[in-house]
Formats: sequence, structure tokens, C-alpha cells
Amino acid sequence: RYGTLAALVVMIAGFGILSPKAFLSGPNLINVLNQAALLAIVAGGLTFPLIAGQFDLSFATLVSLAGILVIGLMTNQGLPWFVAVPVVIVVGGLIGFVNGVIVTAFRVSSIVTTLGMSTIIVGLNYAYSNGIPIPLGAQARGGPFVELAQGRLFGIPYPVFFMAGILVALWVLLNRTRFGHHAQAIGSNPTAAALSGVRVSRITIGSFVIASACAAVAGILLSARIGSGQVTAGDGFLLSTFAAVFLGASVLRDREFHIIGSFIGVLFVAIGFNGLSILGAPTHVQFFFQGGVLIIATALSTATARRTELRR
Repeated sequence: RYGTLAALVVMIAGFGILSPKAFLSGPNLINVLNQAALLAIVAGGLTFPLIAGQFDLSFATLVSLAGILVIGLMTNQGLPWFVAVPVVIVVGGLIGFVNGVIVTAFRVSSIVTTLGMSTIIVGLNYAYSNGIPIPLGAQARGGPFVELAQGRLFGIPYPVFFMAGILVALWVLLNRTRFGHHAQAIGSNPTAAALSGVRVSRITIGSFVIASACAAVAGILLSARIGSGQVTAGDGFLLSTFAAVFLGASVLRDREFHIIGSFIGVLFVAIGFNGLSILGAPTHVQFFFQGGVLIIATALSTATARRTELRR
């Protein structure tokens, strides 16, 4: 339960010893949190379908779609940012709703459903943008929309506050509401949950909606950060998010997905990327690290499950 935390401490100590002035500096630690913010938002949302026993493979392309849509609605359709942002979040939630309905009503595997939806979303990205990045209009540059991702409060970037607020809300939803308790019951035993009166379909659909809405929020912030909407902007989120969430499942609990664990997993991935970058590691080493974390996290989760079964 504490192995991942110990590994995180060892990794921080290692990078700190190898590059103390750069890695342990205040600005760099804030930068790590800023880099981790969007990944943590996506990971927090993905935690819900996983808790309910489902997979979502569409969130990465949805991050791209959200960025393209929010920039396009402001630049091409002339909508103000405070209208475009909630519209895109609703669109993200609707995509999650469709995923959930297909999985529950038509009994299609969540992996197949969301993989197919991911491909459809890629098509929508190309249809809307023609595969060309949509730049932020001149009138919006330096405005409130850009400030969402680039502004600071007390020296801390706004995305860090968004991350904190969303993760706290997700934690409360998971641990202090009937919805969260029912989602955990479904993940443990959907048949028993249904016999106990839990509305399995509604909770499952809700979990997909949460995951997609969080992905849309991350896509909006990403587009504000880079100043454009791009078809491939969210591609890097897929493996990083799964690596973080599965790694977090082995933190403090026995193979249970939870918000705090997902956040710790995100920190593990973000600190690893940051430390390797500071040390000047080639790009391919970062991919080795990301893939290795995903394999190790899954192996730890499986080993924990086997140990639990042996104890029983």
C-alpha cells in the first residue's frame, strides 16, 4: 500500500540529489503542479468509469475535440468565451452520455464502445478543422480565456486551482454521496448492486458523463495554454492517464481506484517527466518511463489482487 509512495519519495530524492538547484527550486515545483493539473483533471474523471467496472478509451480524442470546438466557437462563430466554454463542456458530457447508453442499453463492451467513439471523435475533429490547427483569434489573445490557463494567483497558475477544486469535488462525490457509494458497489459486484436496488444503468452512464466532462475541461484549458485547437493535442493523455490511474490503484488500498490514488499517480508521472527533462534525457527515455510505469502499475495491481485472494 505504501510502496508507490516510497518510490515517489525515492524518485524525488534522486532527482533532487542529481539536480538540486533546478529540480528543487520553488518555480520548478510550481511548474510540476501546473504540468500535472490537466492530467489530474482527466485522471480524476477517468477514475469514475473504472470504479464502476468500465473502461473509457475516448477521453484523449475528446480533449482534442474540446480544444478545437472552444477555439472554433470563439474564432469562427464569434461566441464569447463564457458561452463557448460551458457549451463545449456540455458537448463533452453528451458524448459520455452516448457512451454510457450504448454500454448499458445495448450491452456493448465499454472497450469496444469507447474505442469506436474515439475514432468517431477523430473524424469530427477533422471535419470541423480540416486537420488544420485553429488559432485563437486576435481579439481573444491576452484576454480572459487565455488567462484561464496562463493567469496566476499568488504566483500559482490558475490550472492548479482548477485541478484542486475539481479533484475535491470528485472526492466528495465519490465518498460522500449516494452516487459515489453506488458506483463503488457496482464495481465490486454489479449483480449484487442491482439486487440491492442500485440503478446500475444510471450510475454507469453518470460515470461516463463525468469522465467526458472532465476531459472537455482539460481540453479547454489546454487550448487556452497553447493558443490553438489541434487534432492531435490530446493524444499524449491516453497512456499517461491510464498509467497514473492504475498506479494510483495500488496506493493506500488494495487494487481500488480512488481520487487520492489517481492524484498521487499523476504526481508520479509528472515528476518523472519533469526530472528526466531537467536531466536532459532524450525524448525516447520519457516514453520508456511512461510505458514502464503503466506495465509496473498493472503488475502491482494484479499482484495485489492475487495476494488478497490468497488471504481470503
